[in-house]
Amino acid sequence: MLKKIIIMLTVVFVLAGCQKPPADEMTKAAEALNRAENDVNAVTYAQNTLDRAREALKNMQSEADLKRYDSAKTFAADVVTYAERAINEGLTAEGLIKDEATNLVNGVQGLLAEAETSLNSAKVNNVQADFNDLSQTLDTAKQDFKNAQNSLAASNFQDAINRSQIIRSTISDITAKISAAAQAMSRKK
Repeated sequence: MLKKIIIMLTVVFVLAGCQKPPADEMTKAAEALNRAENDVNAVTYAQNTLDRAREALKNMQSEADLKRYDSAKTFAADVVTYAERAINEGLTAEGLIKDEATNLVNGVQGLLAEAETSLNSAKVNNVQADFNDLSQTLDTAKQDFKNAQNSLAASNFQDAINRSQIIRSTISDITAKISAAAQAMSRKK
């Protein structure tokens, strides 16, 4: 009986010693991570998931160096999973930010038209305001709007968002000045 156990253990140790590193899986893991690291959206929007893939790659290599090939193979699969997830998260995030930029830019267009109408109405009603300053500010906002549209067309979504937010703030200031001047005029009557 003891002889059989010794023979079985010897066979197990010999087989375990003959095990080879999971070279194919490790190569595929490195390639997957490389694809994710070269994907602009993954790098921009899925940094945490990319970091997990990098950590799994380090663990995979460490396990392979220690000849724990089953564990290395598991980490290789994790690298592929995280790398693919980073690419997908990046693509999803890009779509969301594109939608946000498009909505903001389109919304600003209507606000500019409303601000121009308010400014013209204030002029017609002889509201006492610095119309030169307000008109110049509105013209600047219109130019910024064109720049926001150009950014959107060039897929520079964050710039389009930033410009649109500034334009909204500028329009709000114009509207507030017109309202304050109109209220001051109505108190005088």
